[in-house]
Amino acid sequence: MLKRVFVLLMGLVTVTACGAAEEKAAAKTDWKAETHYFVIDPPVATTSGAKVEVVEVFSYACPHCAHFQQQADEIKAKLPKDAQFSYIPAIFNPSWVPYARAYYAAESLGILDKTHQALFDALHRDRKPMASMEDIAQFYGQLGADPKAVLATADSFVVEGRITKDQERVRQYKIDGTPSIVVNGKYRVTAAAAGGYAEMVELVLWLVDKELAARKGGK
Repeated sequence: MLKRVFVLLMGLVTVTACGAAEEKAAAKTDWKAETHYFVIDPPVATTSGAKVEVVEVFSYACPHCAHFQQQADEIKAKLPKDAQFSYIPAIFNPSWVPYARAYYAAESLGILDKTHQALFDALHRDRKPMASMEDIAQFYGQLGADPKAVLATADSFVVEGRITKDQERVRQYKIDGTPSIVVNGKYRVTAAAAGGYAEMVELVLWLVDKELAARKGGK
C-alpha cells in the first residue's frame, strides 16, 4: 500500500514538473508588444549597414549593467552572422560623463576587450573609487594603456561628437533606465518587461529572428 502511494505521488510530481516546464516554454515564445517589449515609433536609423543591429544602452556606473554583462556576452555569442552587437553608454546625469568618455576612449584605442569587464569589476566587485576620467585613465594604465593617450582621446572632438550623436539616439529610443536593449532601432527590451535577464536574452534573439524573417518576406 505504501509503495503504491509513493508511486502515485512520484507520478504527480512528474506531471507537475512537466506542466511547469511546458508553461515556462510557452511563456518564452509568447512575446507580446507593449507587454514584454516596446515598439519604437518612429524607428531610429541603424548604423550596422545590412546587418540587424542590437544595441545595449548601459553605463559603467550602473550596478545592474554590471550584473547583466554575462547576459550581454551571451547575446553576442548567440547572434546569427547577419546581426551585429554594439554598445551606447548612457548619460543620465553629469557623474556618468566620465564613464561614457572611458568607453569611447577604450573603443577608439582598441583596448575595449581589456577594459570593459575590468572596469565593471573594479567599480562594482572591488569597489574601487573612480569618479573622474583621470582615475579611469590611471586604471587603464594598469591594464597596459598609456594614461595620457586615454585622456587625450577621451577629450577629443571625435569622442565629443560620438557623445552628442549617441545621446540623441538614446533620447529617440526613449530609454529611461539601464540596461536596455534596442533591436534594429525598432524594439526596446528591458528586464522589467521581459521578466528578467535570462528572458531578455531569449526575447532579443527572438526579435532578431523576427527582423531577419521580415527581410526574407516572412512574418
